[in-house]
Amino acid sequence: MSELLRGAPWHRLAPSALALLVLAFALAACGSDGGDRPDASADPVTDPVADSTATLASGGQPAASGTLTVYSGRTRELIEPLFARFTERTGIKVEARYADSGPLAATLLEERGRTPADVFIAQDAGALGAVEAAGLFTNLDQALLARVPAAYRAASGRWVGLTGRSRVVVYNTRLVTEGQLPASVLELTEPRYRGKVGWAPANGSFQAFVTALRLTKGDAAAKQWLEQMKANGTVEYANNPAIVAAVGDGEIAYGLVNHYYLHQFLKERGTGFSARNHYTAPGDPGTLVNVAGAGILAASKQQPAAARLLEFMLGEEAQRYFAERTFEYPLVAGMPTSGDVRSIAELRPLAIDLGKLEDLQGTLKLLRETGALK
Repeated sequence: MSELLRGAPWHRLAPSALALLVLAFALAACGSDGGDRPDASADPVTDPVADSTATLASGGQPAASGTLTVYSGRTRELIEPLFARFTERTGIKVEARYADSGPLAATLLEERGRTPADVFIAQDAGALGAVEAAGLFTNLDQALLARVPAAYRAASGRWVGLTGRSRVVVYNTRLVTEGQLPASVLELTEPRYRGKVGWAPANGSFQAFVTALRLTKGDAAAKQWLEQMKANGTVEYANNPAIVAAVGDGEIAYGLVNHYYLHQFLKERGTGFSARNHYTAPGDPGTLVNVAGAGILAASKQQPAAARLLEFMLGEEAQRYFAERTFEYPLVAGMPTSGDVRSIAELRPLAIDLGKLEDLQGTLKLLRETGALK
């Protein structure tokens, strides 16, 4: 349980706050996305953010003072070097509290106007959507919002994506020919894929994908897909890195993961690693692009300084840092992806309001009803 949730005044919680706190505990029990770096216990790939401070350019003079409190759903190892660089450039200090995005969103909903947080940085759009729906974010400057395509920021203008990640089908290049790759993730229920596919139902990004499937195809279709995947012998793994390792080793032929895990493996093991990413057809749920993003709390008394932090995160230095360290998609126009990572503009992903991915509670219920999640 997050330290932020210990001692919460349960008897004074509004029903909506209590529901989100219950969801937060469920999410914590299921496990986080692990999008910042692979689980060291399950993945032999080295930490992609090790010695990361050295990659940030030096220079610049402090121009302000004060302290920002940031609730961060992204890991300390990834984002703390950026906070340090921001302080170096602006003179504004950052005090961060780290936890999974779900519990942090629940904490904000319970604290409401009493929160000490100035900025919430979340690993996924669902957590941002939950805080936005509670009316806890303030409006962001239009010039800041304009740096990011409309699909990757709140329609209300109250949160903005910082980086993107796509769902893909990772496949073994020795076991699978191009003609055997699915055009849609929905095809994986067919007999030819029996026992050949891996998934991680406890993974946050997989759950966001199922939520998107529910929103676009309906609950009945999502339930049917999950049941058919189970009946087709889909193999369960603990997380994304375990799936990519199993695909590369030939244990399974296909896996449902985020795009950047393969690139971490290729960086560590070289191009001889026998796995590659397959992007399903444009508009398919299997190529959902989700975001890590941020919003400024309406209760913050440091809103100008908070806006400067978001401007920094959407600046060239930070965008390049994310692309090079975690192989995520920069969301600012003109910023290149790292290495051979496909441009987000090439994907033509599923058109969906990412803020509506907040209903993870309904997804968890569906995953348990179908037996996909125990």
